[in-house]
This record gives sequence, structure tokens and C-alpha cells, in this order.
Amino acid sequence: MSDKKRIIELLCPARDYNAAVAAIDCGADALYIGASSFGARRGATNSTEDIARVVAYAHLFGVRVYVTLNTILYESELRDAERLALRLIECGVDGLIVQDMAYREMNLPTELHASTQVCNMTPEGAKFLEDSGFTRVILERALSLDEIRAIRRATTVDLECFIHGAICVGHSGRCYLSRSQSTRSGNRGECSQPCRLTYDLTTERGEKLIKNRHLLSVKDFDLSEHIGELIDAGVMSFKIEGRLKDDNYIKNVVSYYRRKIDEALSLRPDCRRASVGRSEIEFTPDPRKSFSRDGGEYMFLGKRAGVASWLTPKAVGEYVGCVATVDRRSFRLASRTQLNAGDGLCFISHDGIIGSNINRTEGNSIEPNRIDGIKPGMEVYRNYDHQFTQSVERSRIRRAIDTECRVVLSEDSIVAQYTDVEMLSVTVRRSVSLERSKSEEKMRSVAQEQMAKSGDSIFRITSVTVEGAEWFATAKLLAEMRREALSLLASQRAERRLEHDIRSDDGTARYPERRLSPQHNVVNSLARRFYTRHGVEHIVEGLDTWRTTYGERVMESSYCIRREMGECLKQGSKLRDRLYLEHGRHRYRLEFDCQKCRMSLIDCSENR
Repeated sequence: MSDKKRIIELLCPARDYNAAVAAIDCGADALYIGASSFGARRGATNSTEDIARVVAYAHLFGVRVYVTLNTILYESELRDAERLALRLIECGVDGLIVQDMAYREMNLPTELHASTQVCNMTPEGAKFLEDSGFTRVILERALSLDEIRAIRRATTVDLECFIHGAICVGHSGRCYLSRSQSTRSGNRGECSQPCRLTYDLTTERGEKLIKNRHLLSVKDFDLSEHIGELIDAGVMSFKIEGRLKDDNYIKNVVSYYRRKIDEALSLRPDCRRASVGRSEIEFTPDPRKSFSRDGGEYMFLGKRAGVASWLTPKAVGEYVGCVATVDRRSFRLASRTQLNAGDGLCFISHDGIIGSNINRTEGNSIEPNRIDGIKPGMEVYRNYDHQFTQSVERSRIRRAIDTECRVVLSEDSIVAQYTDVEMLSVTVRRSVSLERSKSEEKMRSVAQEQMAKSGDSIFRITSVTVEGAEWFATAKLLAEMRREALSLLASQRAERRLEHDIRSDDGTARYPERRLSPQHNVVNSLARRFYTRHGVEHIVEGLDTWRTTYGERVMESSYCIRREMGECLKQGSKLRDRLYLEHGRHRYRLEFDCQKCRMSLIDCSENR
């Protein structure tokens, strides 16, 4: 395709080969997948051989494959990381998603995408990355629409943003909460998710304001109603979080966002999707029926309260009603809702959350496998829809590329030409003596029927033009030619090279800061060389290499506990005490930068 339309990409996670195929078949334009090491999800690793298989299948549809090498690298790992990167490039991957600037110094012959772990939040930072050779900048999830617009005004680089899934409460790449409580670090792909634990909120006088709540656990992301605004703001790649999610999650959520993006594209003739092939599924996608922590917009529309989930860090699912009455074995909902045996439920009250499964239903009476703790007035959510899950598992899913056929019959030959939607074309010929057909109409019908079949190929034949129907050809011969042509067309698609935007770094760009703190994650000589070349004068070793995080900022966040509890200092809160978060022996002082509207956690745990 040589048109000048803006390319819009649906970027989907792939835990492994099977998840990758599911995402592609359901409409992904691109995938991100973890390699054998150096990825920020240790639970989602793949061999180079498996990634090569993913690439081979993806490229048939023009789907791109990006590999996550987005941990920081220690000095002893530099050579292994470079060797792995080169092997992945040989496998045909379309780009590497990286955090550590050591990869920029390796001059790798591939696109480099600046991971959200680089904490991409400012126009100045994004412009620097563009000028130093990055093809794409992946935006921090805490940005508002206005902040994204400001970054676009300052840059021309491809912008990618998350639109669905879990949110890191700390600014990406700047969170050391896990490292402060264990040897596991998010910057090394081993986050223990301490943000999902319970904490007490205390004052410096020891008063407990809030006890045993998930005070750092924020709801998941759902920007599905803002796709058009993001396209208009200059975002080109829309990313679904979830490299640890199962295949059913992938099928459901990817199918849903494929439809949402296609709807937005239909209203924007200056834009087109990044890959080809129409997906056919046999279920109606609904992201509420997959794992979700009550998805919201986070800070997309500006800093606001109501983004946290203090009662539980788990997926509660879709709201189904309120408990009206309870007896010894069952309960009734206040309103009639279709629930089924096998469904999973969550019951939520101010005292906490209870989980249960449904054994049987009769009208509006529901018998769960446990009744203890269920009380009138509790809100009820369904976090597992048994029938929906079965429909996804059983659904036939196929992605196929629209293709046209032209077949010409003559006295001494048959010529069949297949041309796909990207104008790739193959022609198959047979030199054969043909007799006159007894019925042109019947011959045309037979030829159209045979040449329109696509079997288990990646093509969907949308039209067949038949010329020379006065000559007779057997259905068997036509079918043989069709199979040969579609096989050749698939091979042509497989051998085609996708275009890439590989950039170099001439070292002239100046980094916006002259001094790098421990939170800039510089832990090897190549990263130090990169920043020094770009004007940085003083670099402090990255915090992950320190023996202890005591006294250091271990999280910076756009989320604010004060704002969430209605005690914002900018809005005249009378609560002026210094505040702390406590979990077991771990204690963190909260600092509030009201000018930037940010909260930080300072590690002040005892016995460090």
C-alpha cells in the first residue's frame, strides 16, 4: 500500500505462540511478546524459535511483531543482551521495546521503541527520544488527553498508548516498591506487586486513619470510548495490556477493540488500519466478562478521585444487582438478572468482599456453594460467566484476506489469476485442449463455485470473474489450479518484507536534564556513555543496584491518597499531619507535590 493515510495499529499482548495466533486471528495489527530473557514479565518468555513461528504467521497478514527487552541491564549482561537482540532481528521481528539506553548504543539494525518503563511523560523527553533515534515512544499510562496532545505538538515520532488493562500505580520505570520489600524488582521483570497488598494509613502521631485497605490498588484501564479522541490527538498505536492473560481473555478483549477501532476508522477517511484480513468470530465480545478491576479512565480526563479499588485488588466483574433477601441456603436479588449454574460471584460491602460460585438457580432465587457472610444490601458482581466463557472457547475464529479471482478458459488453455487486497497477485496456467461446453451458464457457475472455495487457507475469495465459459473444464482441474494459486499467493505474502523505519543516533540531541538521579536507572557503562554523549554531566548509579532503598523515593505517582479520600491539600483539607503507609515492618512516608499534583513514597522502614 502506497497511500498517505495515517496508519492506526491495534497492538496486542502474546504470552506464547497460541496466544499470538488467537490475537492475530481476532484482529491484532501488531503483537508484543517476551523473549527468553530481559523482558519485564518473567512469566511470559519465549524461545527465539517460537518467536520465529509467531513472526511467520503474523507477517502473512502484515501484522508486526515487537519483542520486549525492557528490563535494565547490568554490566555482565550486556553481551548476552546484544546477542539475543541480534538473534531476534534474524528471526524477522519488526522492533524491540527497550528501557535501557544500552540498546541504543549497540546500533542494532532494527526499530527501537522506547518502553513506557522509560517514564515517557513530557514533550521534552519524547522529543529527545525522537531525536536520538527511537522510532516510537510508548506513553506513561497516567497521562491526560491534554498532556498527550502536548507531546504530539512537540514531536513527529510514532506515539503508542495503553487503552485497556492493569495500571501500574507508580510511574513506569520509577517504582521500587517491590525492591524495597524484597530482592525482586519491577525493573528486572520480577515485580512482586506490593501495590496490591493491604496498608494502614497513619499519621506521624501514630493515629490510624484507615486500616487494612488496598490503598495503592487502582482500577484497570478502559479507554474504549475515547479511541477517536486519541487518534485525533496523534496516537497511532493502541495497546492492550496483558502478556500473562489466557487465550480467552485475548480473544474477547482483542475482538472488542478491533470493532471499536474499526468504528473510529470508518469516520476518519484519512486513516487506515495497519494490517489486512477480516476476522470472523462466533461470539459477541464483552470485556466486562474477562478479568477486569472495574475498568475506568484513570487520569485520562485529568487528575481525579474514584480511581482506586481499596476493598479488593481482584477482578470483581460485571455488576448484576443487590442482595434483597437471604435464607439458609440461597439468596434473592432485588432485580431479575440472568445468572446460571457455574457462574462466579463477588459480594461487596463496606466490610469487605466474599467470593462464591452458583450451584443452581430457580427464577430469582440463587443457591451459591457458600452462603456464609452474604447479607441483604450487598452489591453483587459476576466475575465469571460460565456460558460466555464456553461460547468463547467453542467459537470458530478465522482471519482471512479478501482476494479476487479471474479465470480465463480458451480452446487450448486455462489461466487463473488471484489478486489480494494489497494487489499481490499470482497466475497459474494449464495448457490443455478444451471442448465446447454444453451450457455456458452451467460452466460459469461451476467455475465460480470451484474458484471461490478457500478451504483452510488465509484467503477469502470475494469475487470470481469467468471468461470463456463456452469452453468446458473439469471441476477437478479447476480445484487443482485454485489450490496451487492460493499456495503460491500465501508464499508470496510470507516472503514479502515489511517496511521499517530504522533510525540512527548522531549524538547531537541534548537530554533535558544535566543530572541523573538513582531513579533514572543507569546501571551499566553503555547507558552511561549514551547519556554522557547527550550532555548529561552527573549520573548517580541506579537504585536497583543499591544495598538498601532506605531514605529513597521508591514510588512517584499521579494517583494521590489524599485526593482519593477527599483530603486534597489544594482544596483546603484540614488534615495537615504527615502521613505514612504501613504494611508489616514496611513503612513509607507520603510526600505530596501539589504543584505537579503527584504523590511519592519514601522508604522509612525500620531495621534496614
